[in-house]
Amino acid sequence: MPEKKTVERARKDAREGKAPSTQAGEFVREEFEHVREGKHGVSSRKQAVAIGLSKARRAGIAIAPAERKKSKAKTH
Repeated sequence: MPEKKTVERARKDAREGKAPSTQAGEFVREEFEHVREGKHGVSSRKQAVAIGLSKARRAGIAIAPAERKKSKAKTH
Protein backbone atom coordinates (compact mmCIF):
# COMPACT_ATOMS: atom_id res chain seq x y z
CA MET A 1 0.00 0.00 0.00
CA PRO A 2 1.55 3.32 -1.02
CA GLU A 3 1.91 6.01 1.60
CA LYS A 4 -0.59 8.85 1.57
CA LYS A 5 2.06 11.50 0.85
CA THR A 6 3.27 9.54 -2.19
CA VAL A 7 -0.22 9.40 -3.70
CA GLU A 8 -0.69 13.11 -3.01
CA ARG A 9 2.58 14.00 -4.76
CA ALA A 10 1.62 11.85 -7.76
CA ARG A 11 -1.80 13.52 -7.98
CA LYS A 12 -0.13 16.94 -7.77
CA ASP A 13 2.05 15.95 -10.73
CA ALA A 14 -1.08 14.87 -12.63
CA ARG A 15 -2.80 18.20 -11.94
CA GLU A 16 0.27 20.01 -13.24
CA GLY A 17 0.01 18.03 -16.47
CA LYS A 18 3.23 16.09 -16.03
CA ALA A 19 3.82 12.80 -17.84
CA PRO A 20 2.59 9.52 -16.34
CA SER A 21 6.20 8.36 -15.98
CA THR A 22 6.89 11.36 -13.76
CA GLN A 23 3.85 10.55 -11.65
CA ALA A 24 5.01 6.93 -11.34
CA GLY A 25 8.45 8.16 -10.33
CA GLU A 26 7.01 9.16 -6.95
CA PHE A 27 6.17 5.51 -6.26
CA VAL A 28 9.63 4.37 -7.35
CA ARG A 29 11.19 7.00 -5.10
CA GLU A 30 9.12 5.64 -2.21
CA GLU A 31 10.40 2.12 -2.87
CA PHE A 32 14.02 3.31 -2.84
CA GLU A 33 13.35 4.93 0.55
CA HIS A 34 11.89 1.66 1.85
CA VAL A 35 15.01 -0.19 0.73
CA ARG A 36 17.24 2.37 2.46
CA GLU A 37 15.19 2.10 5.65
CA GLY A 38 15.41 -1.70 5.54
CA LYS A 39 11.64 -2.24 5.30
CA HIS A 40 12.23 -4.96 2.73
CA GLY A 41 15.25 -6.36 1.01
CA VAL A 42 15.35 -6.47 -2.75
CA SER A 43 18.09 -8.17 -4.68
CA SER A 44 18.56 -5.33 -7.18
CA ARG A 45 17.55 -1.79 -8.04
CA LYS A 46 15.56 -3.14 -10.99
CA GLN A 47 13.40 -5.07 -8.57
CA ALA A 48 12.70 -1.93 -6.53
CA VAL A 49 11.74 -0.07 -9.71
CA ALA A 50 9.41 -2.91 -10.73
CA ILE A 51 7.68 -2.83 -7.33
CA GLY A 52 7.27 0.94 -7.55
CA LEU A 53 5.79 0.79 -11.05
CA SER A 54 3.45 -1.98 -9.97
CA LYS A 55 2.17 0.18 -7.10
CA ALA A 56 1.71 3.09 -9.51
CA ARG A 57 -0.38 0.94 -11.85
CA ARG A 58 -2.57 -0.22 -8.96
CA ALA A 59 -2.99 3.41 -7.85
CA GLY A 60 -4.40 4.29 -11.28
CA ILE A 61 -1.42 5.94 -12.99
CA ALA A 62 -1.83 5.39 -16.74
CA ILE A 63 1.55 3.86 -17.57
CA ALA A 64 2.10 1.06 -20.05
CA PRO A 65 1.82 -2.48 -18.70
CA ALA A 66 4.99 -4.46 -18.12
CA GLU A 67 6.37 -5.92 -21.32
CA ARG A 68 6.42 -9.68 -21.60
CA LYS A 69 9.72 -11.18 -22.61
CA LYS A 70 9.46 -13.72 -25.38
CA SER A 71 11.58 -16.79 -25.00
CA LYS A 72 14.17 -17.36 -27.65
CA ALA A 73 13.64 -20.26 -30.01
CA LYS A 74 15.99 -23.11 -29.24
CA THR A 75 18.42 -23.92 -31.99
CA HIS A 76 19.79 -27.45 -32.06
